[in-house]
Amino acid sequence: MPNRSKTKGDNAEREAAALLKTLTGWPIHRIRAGASRDTGDLYGLPQTCLQVKNRPKDPLRSIREIDAELPDQWTNSGCTFAAGMVRRPGGRWTVVMTPEMFVTLLREATRPEQDSGKVAV
Repeated sequence: MPNRSKTKGDNAEREAAALLKTLTGWPIHRIRAGASRDTGDLYGLPQTCLQVKNRPKDPLRSIREIDAELPDQWTNSGCTFAAGMVRRPGGRWTVVMTPEMFVTLLREATRPEQDSGKVAV
């Protein structure tokens, strides 16, 4: 008998990957479960560890879980960035990250380019 929660999570990961692929044009895929070290749920976003949570009736629980799990996934992945995608009521998605992850993103986004001296956008 199939595990309903796993099926729901797998479907959410596929949907999140498809949404990000549509928005970025990059090939985004699910990471196969079973790795000895958890590195997130999706790959294909440059230098980004991404975790997906699908509890539209309890998005705060999803955020708490991301807050607890994502730092280790970030470390395990060796990526520069990390974030979580949370399904909200009505099927909408929101991206969440800790202040440390957000500041890392800001620092990299505003770091002067080495060649031209211009600020990266």
